Amino acid sequence: MLDRVTSMQVFVRVAASGSFSAAGRALNLSQTMVTKHVAALEARLGIKLLHRSTRRLVLTEGGRAFLAAAERILADIEEAEASASLDRVEPRGVLRMNVPLTFGFREIAPALAEFNRQYPLVSVDLGLADRFVDLIEEGWDLAIRIGRLQDSSLIARKIAPCRIVICAAPAYLARHGAPRTPQELGDHNCLGYTLPTILSATRWLFGSAGEAAVTVSGNLRANNGDALLAAAIAGQGLVYQPTFLVGDSLRSGSLVRVLSDEVIPELGVYAVMPSGRQAPAKVRVIIDFLAARFGASPGWDREL
Repeated sequence: MLDRVTSMQVFVRVAASGSFSAAGRALNLSQTMVTKHVAALEARLGIKLLHRSTRRLVLTEGGRAFLAAAERILADIEEAEASASLDRVEPRGVLRMNVPLTFGFREIAPALAEFNRQYPLVSVDLGLADRFVDLIEEGWDLAIRIGRLQDSSLIARKIAPCRIVICAAPAYLARHGAPRTPQELGDHNCLGYTLPTILSATRWLFGSAGEAAVTVSGNLRANNGDALLAAAIAGQGLVYQPTFLVGDSLRSGSLVRVLSDEVIPELGVYAVMPSGRQAPAKVRVIIDFLAARFGASPGWDREL
């Protein structure tokens, strides 16, 4: 079956040149192939497009109507291709980005005003969710993920480190004392994060590779870090959370870090995107922008 768009292109060229052979030379096709394309169109449409004689070609009434429609369709295709090509080189269009809830609210959303000033032709559709979204199935251009990079079919770039600390409110430590070793965590009220990440509700990891695990328990579990932060500030217990979440509270003194000499595995903040296709300019520039903004020593680690 001949390609329908190519057949349209051939027909438009035949109508413009008035000759099968001239159209074939312009399109680098044999006269036989030009004839087949026009015949395929006529068969599909069920009408005669051209009256042929030994001296000239004349468009039928149906041929004139189809010619006008074909020219519009081919022009639309060219415009769409040009627009897509432009998207690859010029940052423009809607950027659909999915980000973890707390990190998105605290770090991504405040950065978007400056991003928009630098790239005014890009508008951001920001999705905030702590679940792992399917980028292709749900139509996201990229996602920000926090954790350890797993083998996957996605393309990933680390845009910042993510350090984990253990902390509690001064009031809690005044009542219960501070743990001196990871093993003493079993005697404390440890507030647990329930989403399936390295931040387990019942096992807190130590060592650069997380090779040592300590079983913990407590009277509160939550699937949101801000809820655990609020409870910790109120003096309910210890939290094992990233510095982008607890950094401000540590700097203000509403939380105090414990077990600071212990090594806790570092996570990363990654931008991930579907593989198998070249990332459009709007995706490349947001990743570069965020990597430059956060860097190897992000602001959330300041003075910690």
